Amino acid sequence: MDAISYLTAALLGIVEGLTEFIPVSSTGHLILLVDLLGFQGPAGHVFEIAIQFGAILAICWLYRHRFFHVATGLMNDTESQRFVVNILLAFLPAMVIGAIAHDFIKSALFSPWVVSTMLIVGGIIILIIERWHPAPQVSHVNQISPGLALKIGLCQCVAMIPGVSRSGATIMGSMLLGCGRAPATEFSFFLAVPTMLAATVYDLYKNWSILSFDDFPLIAVGFVCAFIAAMLVVKTLIAFVSKNGFAPFAYYRLIIGALMLVLLFAGS
Repeated sequence: MDAISYLTAALLGIVEGLTEFIPVSSTGHLILLVDLLGFQGPAGHVFEIAIQFGAILAICWLYRHRFFHVATGLMNDTESQRFVVNILLAFLPAMVIGAIAHDFIKSALFSPWVVSTMLIVGGIIILIIERWHPAPQVSHVNQISPGLALKIGLCQCVAMIPGVSRSGATIMGSMLLGCGRAPATEFSFFLAVPTMLAATVYDLYKNWSILSFDDFPLIAVGFVCAFIAAMLVVKTLIAFVSKNGFAPFAYYRLIIGALMLVLLFAGS
């Protein structure tokens, strides 16, 4: 691998970390950048999936005290038990549907055209929800009930379409279901851990036979860059959206999606 490949891998890792936890679709950005830059990474979009693990570790590190408290209190603390039940219930729909539709999604929907279109559609939906969402009934992530967690998990499944955004689908769905911006965002962080971990492990399992030793240094570079960038985003995101809402991300989606469609039409 040449230096350009490693620099590109680093850039993609940074983009992954910066976009994974905001509602702009990290997968969509990676698909668009890989296409624009002509990046020749591991086959089967494994690189794009595997570097998400770096972003997962950022969440695990930043919330390590919360996860430790849950782990140590699981046997006798009702709040810890409820937290785990909620995350598992919210993760369940994506696990089932993802396993069933994985091959179709990767073969039919991982397209710059799909991503660009869904960036625009998602941006419009975010603006609508920001303007007309119901008054929040849930002001803290601990107030989320198991039933609400399952409904949020169903909303997350929409993000299997590249360009929708996992965090966007989860957060916007949570707001429509009565969560405030801060608990919706924080629950999206927690739900990302099993969801992204499962997607990473499943993709590596499916594509293990086509990976070579030369692929792993590229993945490692992207992984480290994704971890660092995600740390920066997660530390500031809740404060930002509590003050500014999600409209700035919606306008960003509209601009990037429209620009990409212009480029795609010009190149077709």
